[in-house]
This record gives sequence, C-alpha cells and structure tokens, in this order.
Amino acid sequence: MAEQVGNDGDKGIRREQIVELYRDRARHYDRTAQLYYLVGHRQRTYRRKAVGALQLEPGATVVEVGCGTGLNFPLLEEKVGPEGQIVGIDLTDAMLARARRRVEARGWQNVSLMQADAVEFEFPTGVDAILSTYALSLVPDCAEVIDHGAAALSPGGRLAVLDLKPPDNAPPWLGRIGLATVRPFGVTAEWMARRPWDEIRRAMETSLSDVSWTDLYWGFTYLAAGSRFAHD
Repeated sequence: MAEQVGNDGDKGIRREQIVELYRDRARHYDRTAQLYYLVGHRQRTYRRKAVGALQLEPGATVVEVGCGTGLNFPLLEEKVGPEGQIVGIDLTDAMLARARRRVEARGWQNVSLMQADAVEFEFPTGVDAILSTYALSLVPDCAEVIDHGAAALSPGGRLAVLDLKPPDNAPPWLGRIGLATVRPFGVTAEWMARRPWDEIRRAMETSLSDVSWTDLYWGFTYLAAGSRFAHD
C-alpha cells in the first residue's frame, strides 16, 4: 500500500500528479462521469442533493471548490439566479478551460473561474455557501480547506461536501472493487490509507454546526453539510 502523504515535498508531487491526471481526463470527463449511471450511481441526482443542502437563495454567492468542468453550474444557477454569484476554483487548467466553454455557451455573466490550490485559496469574506463535489478528498490538507471555508462563511452560511468513501464495515473485496471503479479519477491505495472522509467529517464537526452526514449509493458516496456557528 502506498505511503500516506506526509510532508510538503510529497504534497507537491501529489499536486502535480493530480494536475496531470485531470489534464488527461478533461476532454472526456463529462462523458466518463455519465458512465457511472451504468452501475446505478446517479451522480446528477447526488449533485442536486448537494446543491439543495446549501439552502441557497436568489442573489447568493457560492464558491465551488474543485469545480472541474462546471457540471454543477446549471444546478447552482437555478438557485442563485442571474443576480447571484458563482466562483469556481480548480487546480487544473484543462478542467477550467472546459468550464469556461460551458459558461460562455450558456451566456452566464455571473460565474468567475480561478485556477488555485484549494488550500491556498482565500475565500471571499461573508460568502453565503461553499460546495465541493467529488474533489475535496483528493486534497491532502482537506481539513484545512474546510476550516478556512467555514471561517469565511456569512452567519448561517452553508458548506456541503459530496464525495466518495468505502462503505462502512464492507468486506475487503468490495472495497477493492470500488477502488478499481474510481481509480481513473485519482482514487488510489494512498487515498484509502489516508481516509480523507474521516478528516472531512472531523473538520466539519469542529468548524460547523448542525452537521448532517448521509450515506448514498450503499455507502460508497456521502453527503455532508453544515452551517457556520450562530455565535461567530
């Protein structure tokens, strides 16, 4: 089993590996994501649930961490409307290029795209919501991203994470099958050893209130959401 990411040098190598992987995947990412419907993974339904967990109102500002090709933008636009603002950040230039094409094709004037490392990104102060779908667990310092994001939320602001994990108490063979299925998206043995879903859950329960955790797709997927503490 691969070693867990441990120091800044390792993180730098891991970051470059992710960038290269998603540069290679960008062109066919949307079509590849659709293939998971063949095994019953209703990824668009789960994305809609994640956006719904943000409880967005028209005119809200939302930051999407790891926006990829912009698959969530139509769902977010439905909620915030043209008077709202969507800020999409991603580590990979090729994924952002696809997202930019989607924005231009739809004529959205309220979407800003930025290439940035999620750990180093400075969230806008008083943002209404933060979303990450199938991305945050690939960030070695995913807990820091949640801490920074939670601190930037407006009172009552919401943060939601939709991501992958092995089912609780699953036999090893089932975990191996799941790992093989999502390996094209950067899920590795090192990722399994690091258990980012535990880091994300702890960070959310520390930084947010009213945290909910919902297992989806027989426990291979989860949706976590919470609000900024009322006394902040």
